[in-house]
Amino acid sequence: MMNKQYCKVGSVTPMDANTDIISLLEYQYQTFLEKASSMQSNAQFGDFFEQKAQKIKRTLEGLV
Repeated sequence: MMNKQYCKVGSVTPMDANTDIISLLEYQYQTFLEKASSMQSNAQFGDFFEQKAQKIKRTLEGLV
C-alpha cells in the first residue's frame, strides 16, 4: 500500500543567514537576461523574462 505524499505548492524556503542574497539575485538577474535574449522565436516569453530581470535589478539596487 502506498502512503499519501503531500506537496506544499508555492511554499517558500527561508534563506539562511549565511546565504549571500546579493550573489543569488545577481545570478538570477543574469539567468533571466540570458533567457530573454534566447527567446527570439517567442516574444512573449522574452518580454516575461526581461520583466523578471528588471524587477530583480530594482531589488538589487535597493539592497546596494
